Amino acid sequence: MTAAVSAGHPGRLTAWKLAVRPPTLTAAVAPVAVGTGAAIGDGAFSWLPALAALFGALCLQIGANFANDVFDFKRGADTKERLGPPRVTQLGLLSSREVFAGMWLSFALAFLAGIYLVYVGGWPIVAVGLSSIVAAIIYTGGPWPIGYHALGDLFTFVFFGVVAVVGTYYVQADSVSGLAWLASLPMGCTVTLILVINNLRDIDTDRAARKTTMGVVMGRAGTRGWYLFLLAAAYALAGASMIAGASPLVVLVVASVPWAFAPVKAIVHDVRGRELNPVLKATARFDLVFGLLFAVGLAFS
Repeated sequence: MTAAVSAGHPGRLTAWKLAVRPPTLTAAVAPVAVGTGAAIGDGAFSWLPALAALFGALCLQIGANFANDVFDFKRGADTKERLGPPRVTQLGLLSSREVFAGMWLSFALAFLAGIYLVYVGGWPIVAVGLSSIVAAIIYTGGPWPIGYHALGDLFTFVFFGVVAVVGTYYVQADSVSGLAWLASLPMGCTVTLILVINNLRDIDTDRAARKTTMGVVMGRAGTRGWYLFLLAAAYALAGASMIAGASPLVVLVVASVPWAFAPVKAIVHDVRGRELNPVLKATARFDLVFGLLFAVGLAFS
């Protein structure tokens, strides 16, 4: 049991907060901000669809967190040797049934937001919404969980990067521009960085649990290189968005570099184990800062 939990049995409210994993919610906020920034730049901003997209994205992220918590425990990936932040099912703070209920409630709320977005954006939103919910469940659940077969990085890049940005733009503009597609790529890179740190920390325990992540496939050195590559690609792709008509102000993303210092230092010095937990939070903060700066630049396109 981790020190954070062993200091005293937390109350139920604290247990649910642990299950929600607030530091990871930047993965929902940043791409919606970028999609909205692109919509503002194209004169297509609509505040109510933007808020609905944000609410739906947050509910999907929370639901996915609940799903990972309970499914990883049931598959034996979360044990007392776990190195990451506390998982409530594994620690017995909440029952599997409770976490399952929280998961379905989160997805139901996302579905309600989706009903309005379907009214605004039409039937394409049905496909996007349902596929996002299904993907969040089969990431660690189902007979062939994609997160256990080295597909987690691709899933994260596509759904929390490309789909989130493009979908947010679409419900405001009722179409998708080349700029929206291109703007989604750097966000796919930055949000995937969060998963890369998670996988790097858990290489040994995932291998023992027969959970095949990209970290397990590439090894420690390869995963560290993958992190640095995605980081560099995010900046390069943000600059490349000017090809599709983005304002030169997208170079504002350079101001996010100080938030990348600590994670890069940890990667270069091969920090391991629980010492990567602060790096995980720092990477999530970087994702948010990068996304907000990029959104501001796009808004002036």
